[in-house]
Amino acid sequence: MNYCNLIPRIIIKNGKAFRKDDSTAYDAVELCEKFENDGADEVYIFEISSTDEEHETNIGIIKEIVAECDIQILLGGNVKRLEDVKKYLYAGAKMVILEDSKESNRELVNEASERFGADKVAVLFERKCSDEELCKAANFYFDEGATLFVVSDKLSDEAAKNFSEINIDLLLINDEITKEDIVKYCKVTNIYGFTSDAILSDTQEIMNIKQELKKDGVDVNVFESKMNYSEFKLNSDGLIPVVVQDYKTNEVLMLAYMNEEAFDNTIKTGRMTYYSRSRKELWIKGLTSGHYQYVKSLSIDCDNDTLLAKVKQIGAACHTGKRSCFYTELVKKEYDDTNPLMVFEDVFNVIKDRKVNPKEGSYTNYLFDKGIDKILKKVGEEATEIVIAAKNPDKEEIKYEISDFLYHVMVLMAEKEVSWEDITRELARR
Repeated sequence: MNYCNLIPRIIIKNGKAFRKDDSTAYDAVELCEKFENDGADEVYIFEISSTDEEHETNIGIIKEIVAECDIQILLGGNVKRLEDVKKYLYAGAKMVILEDSKESNRELVNEASERFGADKVAVLFERKCSDEELCKAANFYFDEGATLFVVSDKLSDEAAKNFSEINIDLLLINDEITKEDIVKYCKVTNIYGFTSDAILSDTQEIMNIKQELKKDGVDVNVFESKMNYSEFKLNSDGLIPVVVQDYKTNEVLMLAYMNEEAFDNTIKTGRMTYYSRSRKELWIKGLTSGHYQYVKSLSIDCDNDTLLAKVKQIGAACHTGKRSCFYTELVKKEYDDTNPLMVFEDVFNVIKDRKVNPKEGSYTNYLFDKGIDKILKKVGEEATEIVIAAKNPDKEEIKYEISDFLYHVMVLMAEKEVSWEDITRELARR
């Protein structure tokens, strides 16, 4: 489904984030994480830099945002050539916004579209012009290969109607746009989304705004349960137990209970809400401690009597301050608990620790001490060993050589400060 997206915007300058008409310097990662947790669909980042050094610093911040947050980024600002488009996309931007006001950017639209795909290219149009000229420009950039047209002015009723006949999606960025405008525009044209400080200045209200827009017939990205609470099989107290897991690691964090009101509030707000059996009242997890749980998914078991919540946990889940409530071991039998999915991360953590805390006689520290050239030499040698081993019909040899190669690649990753998350994110994007 194509949703109407609510997209806050920020400026990144000198490695810090700023909001329009606000001189406060924010931590960009924390701000984007807040947008995500509050229910924003994407974030529009305008990157400002006057030197190559500032440009690289800002791109580094954007990479941090992508690594720490799930929210997608529309990124524009300092684009002069195709290489800048590439840098933005490789930093993790969903789409790069080129500016119609810059001649160099106008010429880049087609080239960037052909090189990276039309779904990666948007155009920001800020010229004051007639409705006819506006639609003509949108058609022109669609033909050039852009799939998103970003307009910085409110549309007349005629222009909104005309845009319904143009295949390009429309993002409106204007601080005077109200909820009523959103409802009106979404009824007549193909809207991608809105950026408006009039409705997005307080991002904590985004989920409430979405619920209001939904009531008015606007397709917005909110949680909708496929089952009603009345269809659940409840315990003797009229409650349903909820097993809570970290959405990335699958670590079991806690067990709690919901009544109907708690379930409905969880769906509405995107924050885990429970029913306290001891206090006989609703409680939003994290309301007093700040350790909120943001919903990523809710599932129900085969008997319809237990929920599984996968959440983004802020801080500790347990009231004791422990990450998980399940920290007391009762019995354990020795077994091989090697998790194939975690081996890379475990080995990589040891390698990173060796870099920070050298150990005498460590081969890993020997490589770090010798430097990048030695590490690269070993990576090359091990790659050659794989090729040779692959000619051998015995798979044991190639298993050994691939393991050796991957170890040296992880040393290289640690030296270059690249994580497995960076690698897997890049693979997932391809």
